[in-house]
Amino acid sequence: MKKTYLFLFFALLSSFSFAQTPIKVACVGNSITQGPGRDHPDSWPLQMQAILGDAYEVGNFGVSGRTLLRKGDYPYWNEPQFQQVKDFGADILVIMLGTNDSKPQNWQYAAEFRQDYLDMIAEFKKTMPADGKVYVVMPVPVTRENFGITPVVMNNEQRMMIMDIARDSGSELIDLYTPLMNKGELLPDGVHPNTEGLGIMASVIARAIRL
Repeated sequence: MKKTYLFLFFALLSSFSFAQTPIKVACVGNSITQGPGRDHPDSWPLQMQAILGDAYEVGNFGVSGRTLLRKGDYPYWNEPQFQQVKDFGADILVIMLGTNDSKPQNWQYAAEFRQDYLDMIAEFKKTMPADGKVYVVMPVPVTRENFGITPVVMNNEQRMMIMDIARDSGSELIDLYTPLMNKGELLPDGVHPNTEGLGIMASVIARAIRL
C-alpha cells in the first residue's frame, strides 16, 4: 500500500513539475529583433514576454545587421546566436530575417534566398520537439531607403517570397507588414520601429502564438 501511495505521490509531483515548465520561444532576427538591446524591456521579444507571462520563456537572439543569405555581408549563420538558438531547445521558433538582405550587395544573391531560408528553418527544427512550431515573419515595411536597405525589394519582391517560404516549409506566417503599413511615424528612420511600433509587433506575434 505504501508503495502505491509513493508511486502516486511521485507521479503527481512529476506531473506538477512538467506543468510548470515554460514554453520556450526563440526569436531570431536582426536589429529590429535585437532592439535597443537583447535584454532591454523595449525590445519586442521582451515586450512579448510581458504579454505572454510566466507560462513562456522568450529568448531574444537578434543580431544587428545580419542577413539570412549565407553569401550576405554579415550572415546570421556565422554568429554565436545561431548555435545559441539550437542550444536553447525552443518549442516555438519565430524567425524574422531579410531586411538586410535587401541591400544591393546582398540581394545580388536573391536567387538563393528561398533555399537558404528553408535550410535555416530545417537546421533549427533539428533541435526542436516533434510538435514544435515555426513562425515565419513577414518583416515590417521599409518606408524609405536607409542603411542601404531597399524598399522596393522589401515591400514587393521579398514579401511574396516569404509567403511561399512559409508555405513550403510547413510554417505559420505572421504578417507584420500590414499592421505597420500606414504607420510611418512609428518607423522614424524608415526601417526600425520605435517603442510603440515594437509593442505592436509584440502584440501581433503573441496573439499568433496563443492561437
